Amino acid sequence: MQIQPLEQGNLSARAYSSLREGLIAGNFKPGERLIMQELAERLGTSVTPVREACLRLVSERGLELRSGRFATVPALTRARYLEVRTIRIALEGLAAELATQHVTDSDIEQLKKLHELFETADRNNDALAAMHHNREFHFTLYRLSGLDMLTAQIESLWVSMGPILNLFYTYGHNSYVGADEHLVLLDALRDRKPSKARKAVADDIVRGGVSILKFIDDAEGLAEIANGR
Repeated sequence: MQIQPLEQGNLSARAYSSLREGLIAGNFKPGERLIMQELAERLGTSVTPVREACLRLVSERGLELRSGRFATVPALTRARYLEVRTIRIALEGLAAELATQHVTDSDIEQLKKLHELFETADRNNDALAAMHHNREFHFTLYRLSGLDMLTAQIESLWVSMGPILNLFYTYGHNSYVGADEHLVLLDALRDRKPSKARKAVADDIVRGGVSILKFIDDAEGLAEIANGR
């Protein structure tokens, strides 16, 4: 678990930002138990700001509260993944569509470089780097929408998506190498075609999800066998 000590200031807000960033970045796994005292020690603060941060993330469905001492990252299920995916397609597609109105040639070049970094990491089975560069590619794009509230809503979805990607890239078999739809998206941005950009993002999410869904189904099947069902 990668987490940095907090600087003084609004400790509750800082604890929230740190934990939220950790979830988005995929530093936690579905089902992982986060003991508040341990988090407080890692962050260099008391338990109270950590508890307040966890409660805020619980309200956003990023965590589940199990007791007064710890919170849990929600378990990986098909239903949870599909719900997140459905909303992602709508909001991220809209952000991509709006980005075509603001994107510059320099922006496109930056996105191209991020895609190349992602593709290299993906082919080398470097899970952490692949997650990082894929995330940077997507959020660089979404910030081009010019709508801060929209980007914030998408970030909230990635609070739930980060742990799923962590588990998938760590234990799953990723047959979706190279993210071809990123290239389609780059073409849409060069051509300033909103509908093509929206479709490219939707296709990227759905196509990338094929392997994730198989991984989830296999994991649920193994769990049932282990429990004697």
